[in-house]
Amino acid sequence: MFLVIGRTMKESFINFWRNGWLSIASVSVLTLALYVAGALMVLMMVSGTVLANVENRINVSVYFKPDVSEEQIIKIKSDLESYGEVKSTQYISKEQALADFKKNNANEPVILQSLDEIGGNPLLASLVVRANDPNQYQNITEYIANASFKDDVSRVNYVKNKEIIDRLNSIIGQARKVGLALALISAAVAVLIIFNTIRITIYIHKPEIEVMRLVGASNMFIRLPFLFEGIIYGVLSSLFATILLLITMKFINPYISNTVLSRSLMAFYFSQMFFILGIQLLVGIFLGIFSSWIAMRKYLKI
Repeated sequence: MFLVIGRTMKESFINFWRNGWLSIASVSVLTLALYVAGALMVLMMVSGTVLANVENRINVSVYFKPDVSEEQIIKIKSDLESYGEVKSTQYISKEQALADFKKNNANEPVILQSLDEIGGNPLLASLVVRANDPNQYQNITEYIANASFKDDVSRVNYVKNKEIIDRLNSIIGQARKVGLALALISAAVAVLIIFNTIRITIYIHKPEIEVMRLVGASNMFIRLPFLFEGIIYGVLSSLFATILLLITMKFINPYISNTVLSRSLMAFYFSQMFFILGIQLLVGIFLGIFSSWIAMRKYLKI
């Protein structure tokens, strides 16, 4: 058995080398398909991490009217904490809000000067509400809108945050669709080219195949070189696609903010590289074997 596998693998490498430009074309197109698929996987992983980071930073800030006392706000805070979907609430007094505003705008003298000209403290006391799950913020805002203390509320800032998340989801969704379409088109072209390459190889080796049939060679012995040739296309294409993806990640790494991913894009890619390579290898080998199987089924009648 091992002898058969060794001989057929050797024959598949010889076929791959003899096909010359056809082999190069097959590997190139399959590399492109796997590269797009790999880039799509990275996009999905990165977008998932970005969305999680954005959603973790999202909260509902409830601002109260100037005449609402601190005691009333503390009671409202207790009311909100008893609501099942609320994880935590934080009280921000007018004084703390002003101190935070000055700290965040320490390098903006024009803003600070405008604040001094206004006089007093124009900021409102607020409660920062965090949910157990990002999907629960809508329910929390509806609860606040219908609560007994709704007349004490000046405004709630969740609507703007929700628009940002929805827009981000829309952009990521469109990018995924385009990437998936490109990957499928490239994969289809790769299958077609590998199919034609294997078909030509079968025609070239037709006299040899006839001789093998006459001397009693098994169907497996005749088919294996073409299957192994398809595997060679898949493995090489996967490795080349990984190298291209690594170069791409290194090129765009400086343009991706660490604050978005909490680490560099390269570090993120290296943490997922073997998983992505494994998927690319599986897809590449499958496409190579699938193309070879179609060609053999159509043109290798044994």
